[in-house]
Amino acid sequence: MEAYLDNSATTKVMDCVTDIVVKVMTEDYGNPSAKHRKGMEAERYIKEARAAIAKTLKVQDKEILFTSGGTESNNMALIGTAFANQRAGKHIITTRIEHASVYNPLAYLESQGFEVTYLPVDQDGHISLKELQDAIRPDTILVSIMYVNNEIGAVEPVEEIGRLIKSIRSSILFHVDAIQAYGKYEIRPKKQNIDLLSVSGHKIHGPKGVGFLYINEKVKIKPLLYGGGQQKDLRSGTENVPGIAGLGAAAKEMYTDFAKRIGKMTELKDYFIDRISEIDGTIVNSKKGLESAPQIISVSFQGVRSEVLLHALEERQIYVSSGSACSSNHPAISGTLKAVGVKKDLLDATLRFSLGIYNTREQLDYTIEVLKELLPVLRRYQRG
Repeated sequence: MEAYLDNSATTKVMDCVTDIVVKVMTEDYGNPSAKHRKGMEAERYIKEARAAIAKTLKVQDKEILFTSGGTESNNMALIGTAFANQRAGKHIITTRIEHASVYNPLAYLESQGFEVTYLPVDQDGHISLKELQDAIRPDTILVSIMYVNNEIGAVEPVEEIGRLIKSIRSSILFHVDAIQAYGKYEIRPKKQNIDLLSVSGHKIHGPKGVGFLYINEKVKIKPLLYGGGQQKDLRSGTENVPGIAGLGAAAKEMYTDFAKRIGKMTELKDYFIDRISEIDGTIVNSKKGLESAPQIISVSFQGVRSEVLLHALEERQIYVSSGSACSSNHPAISGTLKAVGVKKDLLDATLRFSLGIYNTREQLDYTIEVLKELLPVLRRYQRG
């Protein structure tokens, strides 16, 4: 049996997505900037995808900008708004548990004279609203806080954060990395006071290499790419029409029968947490129920290095992650696990199991059986 439990790294593409991607690549393959019929057909796919995505967020079509994925969306949101609004100030606020695609653009901005405040989190991965309030200064122009943490599944109180920021000063921009939240939550940027929202296609059973950034129409932002002036001069370059069409199809499907799908995923998460907690020497770092995201389960295994266990599971066709997929080529101890107070001896003994729409209870039972078989052996081996 195969158990793919690394859906927060990437997901299997839905059939409806594959179908539309292939159709665009083989039949309706025109350049959307071309003036002939093939070009207009291609442009129609972009318009339809933009409308489908905007509908899921209850925003205007024109507020959706297509990108190459989550990293570009985060870079555009942070660097584009920082430089466009720097006359108002150069102070930015974020948290200690953000993804590298937020941290590294912020490090770049620090090298350009911006100042960044990094908020701590509690043992559940949540920021303090009081500490956020105290951190806001007259020169604060941007707050960037992720919706769902990609390693432990902590859900930040986004609506309360947005309300607090705007009650202090409405001009402060609020950016949300929703890469692990979109498709798992009903997100309403207007209601939640979110000015910028980043999403990646391959986390929602869509294609890799495509994503979008919601940009409130009132936000001042500078482009990162210059060229032919596509997407109203905000992102030059011929649009990835097959990817965009696939992203639109995935977004539409994820929000069809939404409550039922997410309810099933949450049940599976809770079931897996209950079963894995029965195994000696395991510490679950994620919460059950609605207290954390429906798809992410972080587990520490005493006495076993995460990489050793990961490859042992891989040999049994069980696929998991030892952290953020984007950091896998640059192994380091997780800043998130440190921030939430995971014990030092468990920092390199933690795996992430993440669910998607194709996972079953049978796959989870198989995973538990294999873990019960492997762990005693690996622990003896490592002690020896």
